Amino acid sequence: MVSAVRIRVIVRRVPILILAITVLAIGVTASLHSPALAQEQQQSRGWSLRDLLFPRRSERVEPPVQQTKPKARKPRAAPRQPAEPQVPIVEKTPDARTVLVVGDFMASGLAEGLDTTFAENAGVKIVVRSNGSSGFVRDDFYNWPEQIKSLIETERPAAVVVMLGSNDRQSMKVGDVREQPRSENWTKEYERRTDALGKAIATAKVPFLWVGMPAFRVPKMTSDMLAFNDIYHQAAENHGGEFVDVWDGFVDENGAFVSSGPDINGQPVRLRADDGINASKAGKRKLAFYTEKPLLKILGLTAPGSAVIASAPAGAPVEAPAPAAAPVVVDRTVPMLLSDPALDGGTELLGSAPPIKANLDLPGEKLVNEGKASDASPGRVDDFSWPPKVQPATTAAANGSATAINQ
Repeated sequence: MVSAVRIRVIVRRVPILILAITVLAIGVTASLHSPALAQEQQQSRGWSLRDLLFPRRSERVEPPVQQTKPKARKPRAAPRQPAEPQVPIVEKTPDARTVLVVGDFMASGLAEGLDTTFAENAGVKIVVRSNGSSGFVRDDFYNWPEQIKSLIETERPAAVVVMLGSNDRQSMKVGDVREQPRSENWTKEYERRTDALGKAIATAKVPFLWVGMPAFRVPKMTSDMLAFNDIYHQAAENHGGEFVDVWDGFVDENGAFVSSGPDINGQPVRLRADDGINASKAGKRKLAFYTEKPLLKILGLTAPGSAVIASAPAGAPVEAPAPAAAPVVVDRTVPMLLSDPALDGGTELLGSAPPIKANLDLPGEKLVNEGKASDASPGRVDDFSWPPKVQPATTAAANGSATAINQ
């Protein structure tokens, strides 16, 4: 009977127990998801002043930081290079004297620089007759000793400027054999061809300048240009021309190639192109700067913009030259060295001459050798006799007269 009652009580309490367990599970689940739900609600309704000032400890979230996009910086403009002053171009006169520039592509750059140099001189014009790919090696392509004759006849120049050889670092056919650059037979034939060009210009009786090659970026090419310049120098001198050496203007203090260096005004500029061969505008002007002075002498000018010095007309009486002024004798002191032994009389070694015998009767010698001092005159500061000696009357009178004269 009792067991049946207990079973009924237990059966009645089972639903209550199940209900309690279900409520407990729902509560735990709600507690686990409440922070996320609260955060979603806060995000959906936005931030309030209360939430910012008094945030809950369990739900403290920093307010979102507004990120401002940085302002785009304007690219800095490249520094402007100082503009070169415009050189006024003067119209040449009909009787302007012609300077004929011949050679390869380096001669074209030289002619451009000379054109700028004489731009303000109406009496001088630069005429360039170059062939960029020419040289002495390929005379089958362009034969300069033959071509220069017709060029001089056509242009009738007052001076010829030659710059040639940058294309000649190649094999050359000598007879039936192709010789390698700077071999013995190659060099002999090269000297013969350069000499033929100098002879052709000299035969036309035109003064000429032969401008040497500058250094190049390739070391082997630079060494070849040094050897070529010696040949050009000799060819110019053999036929009355003048060799213009431009080497120092395009190398550093160690003799190495430089792309940049001082211009004609001493300002640092770029002298060569990126290939290390061609010259820039400033480099062309520098080539002309080296050629300018000897060319002015040939043309009879004192400056690039000056007029040609007029010569006396034919048949005019020639004035006798003025007598030469007497040379001015400059009397000056010969430079003297502080280390010169003659300053202290040390021109002879000690012992080379017998010493001069001293006079032993002198008071100084007696004092040094014998230790005897001379007797002090009465009244002199070194007279320590006691009682003091009386000075003689004659001596006192003499001293008094001397004092009167000095006064």
